[in-house]
Amino acid sequence: MKVLISVDMEGISGIVHPSETNPDRYDYERGRVLMTAEANAVIAGVLDAEPSAVVWVADAHGPFRNLLPEELDRRAHLVRGKPRPLGMLGGLDEDTDAVLLVGYHARAGGGPAVLAHTMSGEILDVRVGGRSLGEIGLNAAMAGHLGVPVVLLSGDDTACAELRDLVPSAVTVAVKQALGQAAAVAPHPAEVRERLRRAAADAISRRATVPPLTIDGPLDVEVDLYSPVTVDLATLVPGVSRAEGGRTVAFTAAGFADAYRLVLLLVQLATIKPA
Repeated sequence: MKVLISVDMEGISGIVHPSETNPDRYDYERGRVLMTAEANAVIAGVLDAEPSAVVWVADAHGPFRNLLPEELDRRAHLVRGKPRPLGMLGGLDEDTDAVLLVGYHARAGGGPAVLAHTMSGEILDVRVGGRSLGEIGLNAAMAGHLGVPVVLLSGDDTACAELRDLVPSAVTVAVKQALGQAAAVAPHPAEVRERLRRAAADAISRRATVPPLTIDGPLDVEVDLYSPVTVDLATLVPGVSRAEGGRTVAFTAAGFADAYRLVLLLVQLATIKPA
């Protein structure tokens, strides 16, 4: 069997501040160590349950170059760098049997939640068929589009509740309790890693009981953008139009894969600044 572990950073236990997740800030190297250790705990749990599993690990935070390759469990394959197909789910395909989301955070507007946002600070909200989806929902639905269930998520308590609302039978591990956007209370990292290893084994063992999250098309999608310049750029994309309110763009996607890829494009357009 093939398993994909997508690892973000804001939902790692002990991390509460951008200085721990930003490569240009002083505490980032410590954040990388914590992130890699939690990824290793989940890899170990997957292989406890299925020793013959092929495990792919997608580095899914920021530049997609955060996990320490030399410290990662040598039994795993590391998907690293960007741009790449399917972004945070790099390595996902129809042959994947299960996805595990590690270190994930709540959507923009969710809270209290540690470092909550959706894809970037430039994306204020993504609504698919009228339902607000953050990175958790977008990635779970993209996996579901290929028939793959998300069987586990770790992050703060708000992130865990977000997945349970979408996939009630998935395993969730609250590695910290959010007190606000930049504050939380958490157990010792070693305790968290033990919990993650047990939970990953449990999730893989009962993956057949977790259905994929499917959102059938065609889909009306609205994206609220922070910058008016990004709105201007987005309307250059065929099929994308300016909606009411000045900061919202809208489009119709034939299926979820098209919606997902266009949202990824909007995230990249948001990095372009006026000349």
